[in-house]
Amino acid sequence: MKLALLGYGKMGKEIEKIALERGHQIVLVIDINNPQDLNAENLKKADVAIDFSVPGTAYNNIMACFDAGVAVVSGTTGWLDKFSDVVKVCKDKKQTFFYASNYSLGVNIFFHVNKTLAQVMNRFDNYNVTMEEIHHTQKLDAPSGTAITLANDIIGEVERKTRWELDNEPTPQSLKITAVREGQVPGTHIITYDSEIDTIEIKHAAKNRKGFALGAVMAAEFIMGKTGIFGMNDLLNL
Repeated sequence: MKLALLGYGKMGKEIEKIALERGHQIVLVIDINNPQDLNAENLKKADVAIDFSVPGTAYNNIMACFDAGVAVVSGTTGWLDKFSDVVKVCKDKKQTFFYASNYSLGVNIFFHVNKTLAQVMNRFDNYNVTMEEIHHTQKLDAPSGTAITLANDIIGEVERKTRWELDNEPTPQSLKITAVREGQVPGTHIITYDSEIDTIEIKHAAKNRKGFALGAVMAAEFIMGKTGIFGMNDLLNL
């Protein structure tokens, strides 16, 4: 498989390493030094583009891939206000788009556990639910895309919570998310249900970026030859 890497930071380099180990070829790399090379002629050299860029460029990167007829795996967060536009264009142009807020197998199992626990805790309104997410200082968006996915799944199941709030003092109807940026933490997410009697807590802590990169490459392999919109539930059959 021929891959284009859109974004060549720490994640891009880890994706490159794993892709090469799995026998794939990198035919295009776009970073801050060569944005002018993101054009249809160069993109068409690739079977799939993997975007781990920055929030300000992700949307345009995805649209450029659609214009070139190249399937896209997107791992950039912080641009989701335009997600519905991407879905519409993908469908209209019969293109291929794979999005996940987190490509780690463990995190996607954690998503499943979180949703199941929220279904149970919906019946026990004496518990208040909060979330903390911790990432490295280079992470540009807050809360993380993973935290937003976790929060939305909780809100979808726990009827007493109708929205999430970042760092602010929450109302009884809001789910408080605390975002911490420190050191080189790859990503930690902690969900806490607290009452006067006890505390229930679930946690996922990534040890490195390898799991995220492997998931992204597997997603690229998965969408080869397919048309439509996909996510980790499709890849992992969860």
